Amino acid sequence: MLEISELRKTFAGGPGAPGGKLALDGVSFSVRPGEMYGFVGANGAGKTTTMRIVMGVLQADSGSVSWQGRPLGYDARQRFGYMPEERGLYQKMRVGQQIEYFGRLHGLSATAAKKATDDLLQRLGLIERRNDAVQALSLGNQQRVQLAVALVHDPEVLILDEPFSGLDPIAVDALAAALQERCRSGVPVIFSSHQLELVERLCDSVGIVSSGRMVATGTVEELRAAEGGTTVVAVRDPAPGWADGLPGTVTVDGDLHILRTNTGDGQELLRRAMKAGAVERFGAEHPSLTEIFKEAVA
Repeated sequence: MLEISELRKTFAGGPGAPGGKLALDGVSFSVRPGEMYGFVGANGAGKTTTMRIVMGVLQADSGSVSWQGRPLGYDARQRFGYMPEERGLYQKMRVGQQIEYFGRLHGLSATAAKKATDDLLQRLGLIERRNDAVQALSLGNQQRVQLAVALVHDPEVLILDEPFSGLDPIAVDALAAALQERCRSGVPVIFSSHQLELVERLCDSVGIVSSGRMVATGTVEELRAAEGGTTVVAVRDPAPGWADGLPGTVTVDGDLHILRTNTGDGQELLRRAMKAGAVERFGAEHPSLTEIFKEAVA
């Protein structure tokens, strides 16, 4: 398990700006093997700073990061895969050569690096781009190469900062499939994203950070349940006044009348609706991750 505990970080102010900026104020969360964790927050909330501390790019003022019950050090980080927000590819190097090069940097033999590169080129749909320079690729294909660089050494953990940024739906699906495959093999995956619908679809658990503090964390189901649900009943062409005295609000879409409420007896609502007309829908609606996010950071 990867455990991040009480991370705090302040960046010093510039000349004439004493005090500095508090970037992290006690950030804590954990990611289990085979879990995909969505790390979300507004720009400047602390996501990238947290990831850089995990990878050793920055040093925390206090707090700790541990992997498999031990403090995370240099040797363990060498077995992590990292995709930074600022992409780090050599633009004039050929795609295949680049992936092999990073594999060798991670300690793979020439033979192992070539085999891993061949597998990733095939899996990520880059086989025809093997001999192209990175600078000749589209943004989506450059993202795929960056992911291949993070995956080439078969990492034990994946840390990805905005991996889906600017991608078209086909590229999103390709990257998502590669990450899901790694999760199924037991690798913990953390990625940040502003695409909350994608986070909700892919992730087992989510952490929401705001102004350097964790304001919500848990499985998607736990976060949705914590916000409570709205009872919804939809009646086709009901008798006039059927909802009089019932809590909630009624909206009308053609001849379909929809009552939504956060209070009251759901069974009583259903009985009233069945007497009024044909009930087409009855049940609970839970907020989307986007709605939960807006509420958490408000």
